[in-house]
Amino acid sequence: MATQLTSRTGDWIRIHARNTPDKPCFVTDTESYTFAQVNSRVNRVANELRRMGVGKGDRVALFATDSTAYMEVLLACMKLGAVYVPLNYRLAGPELQTLLRTAETKVLFFSERYASIVETVDVPSLKYTVSFEKCQVADRHYDDLLATGDDVEIDTVINDDELMCLAFTSGTTALPKAVMHHQRMVKHMTYQCILERRLPAESFHYSPAPLFHVAGMCYVLMGVARGNPSLILDRFDPPTVLKWLRRDVLTGVFLVPTMIEMILAEPGVEEGGYDNLHSIAYGAAPMSPSLLRRAMKVFRCDFMNMFGAGTEAGLQTVLTPEDHRRALNGHEHLLGSIGKPGMGVDLRLCDDDLNDVPDGEVGEIVTRSDAVMAGYLNMPEETAKVLVDGWFRGGDLARRDEEGYLYLSGRKKDMIIRGGENIYPVEIEQVLSEHPAVREVAVVGVPDERWGEIVRAHVVLAPDADFDEDQVRAYCRTRLAGYKVPALFQVEHDLPRNASGKVLKRVLRET
Repeated sequence: MATQLTSRTGDWIRIHARNTPDKPCFVTDTESYTFAQVNSRVNRVANELRRMGVGKGDRVALFATDSTAYMEVLLACMKLGAVYVPLNYRLAGPELQTLLRTAETKVLFFSERYASIVETVDVPSLKYTVSFEKCQVADRHYDDLLATGDDVEIDTVINDDELMCLAFTSGTTALPKAVMHHQRMVKHMTYQCILERRLPAESFHYSPAPLFHVAGMCYVLMGVARGNPSLILDRFDPPTVLKWLRRDVLTGVFLVPTMIEMILAEPGVEEGGYDNLHSIAYGAAPMSPSLLRRAMKVFRCDFMNMFGAGTEAGLQTVLTPEDHRRALNGHEHLLGSIGKPGMGVDLRLCDDDLNDVPDGEVGEIVTRSDAVMAGYLNMPEETAKVLVDGWFRGGDLARRDEEGYLYLSGRKKDMIIRGGENIYPVEIEQVLSEHPAVREVAVVGVPDERWGEIVRAHVVLAPDADFDEDQVRAYCRTRLAGYKVPALFQVEHDLPRNASGKVLKRVLRET
């Protein structure tokens, strides 16, 4: 029988609204909301959602850019025990429909700028659409929920094993994977983030990772749980972020390497003004040692590398500020390391049969912790491939040195990481294979100075077909999010294969 918890995620905002009601909770470029104000708004949204029939376990999806209202919906779901479903706002219409159907979504919140896409979806389970702005397409508007909802606390009995979030690993229209986050996982990731980020008692943090990303959600939830303000901006914009950094009010930020490079390219970045900046955490994509050294010189604060399989297994390793300082004092090889296991993470390097490999040899990163997902929704076979006796196999390969530091050696799977976004080649291959000019296709990731990796498609043309790169790219944009569309195309006479007929992508990458 489910037992009531003494601590629930839905309690975090209520606790600080009572203890520090006038302290800022969410800050934007134009306004600031205190913990008391946010809690009041969350209560009103939650009670109105309950009137709309949303209860424990019901799915509430969000297809929107970042905003304080976005976070209020997440917190309202936490109080109701509803399951929130954050979706990538760059999805194309067919991708969005597939994910909404997979999640059996009951209510969809969306930004007005995506109204034309929302209008095209057909989802049998969907009862209401709510626009964050005034919009004719929506059944309700967010301001209406705030105006009619009651500011009354909701106290739902929730246990640690209950589902809290469905986070999709990709937008494929074939086999989307909805990662099941239970209460325990979200709580552990949040507390782990507070500890490993070394969040001061009084801090002001910003993460440009979008709220549909685990990194985006966790860093804002970290502030809510700790009782500290978080900066929330619509989207990442280098001049705006630099402006905030130079205001000397932010104590910490999380940035992917591409974002750090963009900020460092801004005029005046080296003029200082970062005395209050306590630390910069980075992750989600590889970072070159040269870029890291330049960033450390400009911002003059602590740096830490936080590596993990966020959607499915949370934070896995940390390269600490002490490690970075040691690297600058003659141990530069550490700048290429992802550090050592984080709090509560049991980490092994294994061969294909889950046998531990010795130090110095490459093995798959396998972890066990409270941050490991419950599995993929309605996909037991896919779940069994990555969850073995509680151990998560994410496909990342690494080696460990004699001091215990880990160094990435690539990925077992062919996933591409472009600017922190995960891209699965099979999605793109499925779309391109349907184009009349394409007979065969193989998609790989290739190194790029700005994005870390970009997408390159190797295509074999159909007989007598002509290849118009712009037309094919435009075709892809109707079926795929923009960041998945190949940046490069290469026409091949044939694709390299092994004896069993499998395409050798390793050969294509080396081309």
